[in-house]
Amino acid sequence: MASFKLEINFIRLLSRCETMASEKRGEAEWRLEKYVAALVDMLVALRKSPSKPTQEILTEYTRKVDFLKGLLEAEKLTSPTEKALANQFLAPGRTPTIANERMPATKTVHIQSKARCTGEMRDELLVLPLDERQSAAELDAVLQHHHNLQEKLAEDMLNLARNLKNNTLAAQNIIKQDNQTLSQSMRQADLNFEKLKTESERLEQHTKKSVNWLLWLMLILVSFTFISMILFIRIFPRLR
Repeated sequence: MASFKLEINFIRLLSRCETMASEKRGEAEWRLEKYVAALVDMLVALRKSPSKPTQEILTEYTRKVDFLKGLLEAEKLTSPTEKALANQFLAPGRTPTIANERMPATKTVHIQSKARCTGEMRDELLVLPLDERQSAAELDAVLQHHHNLQEKLAEDMLNLARNLKNNTLAAQNIIKQDNQTLSQSMRQADLNFEKLKTESERLEQHTKKSVNWLLWLMLILVSFTFISMILFIRIFPRLR
């Protein structure tokens, strides 16, 4: 019960931090950093809880908390270029935190943060000399290239996960069909065994009957032979 309440409080605080991160904050704003530190402590407590969530859920919680921490660290940088570079390496959450979210809030925050960094870099370019503008433009091109690579990598990983899921489902279906075939074979084997047992009993009974009739026939034959010999001796006495 305590673990469930802890997870509920964690989700509420995480949702609050995501909302604050999506809003424009002043330099004197300190609450988000304190809230994120509290999230880290609560996440550690969740991991140590005896009835902790599944490993997949904990991984997603960790991903979102790390994203918020990285976002705060990036905002502390002074150069817009450094902020943009730091934002490129942030990994937002994959699933919504609360039910009414259409898109994960951390992903929305990531998009907003990149847009702000792009705007700051554009403003900085307007006041730079031509050479520095070219260098900044080249850096922007490098950042865009890395961003495209990350998107391609994410798409490849998604396709790989989808193929792995399809292969797993196909393997499960094959195993299920094999189990059904094996069950049918075992039932057929049991049925054949019962039939064989019944036929063996009938054959044993028939064999016993045949032996009894043969025994009686032999006894009758022996008796008839014995009586015939006695009659023969009586009728034809031995010659002297």
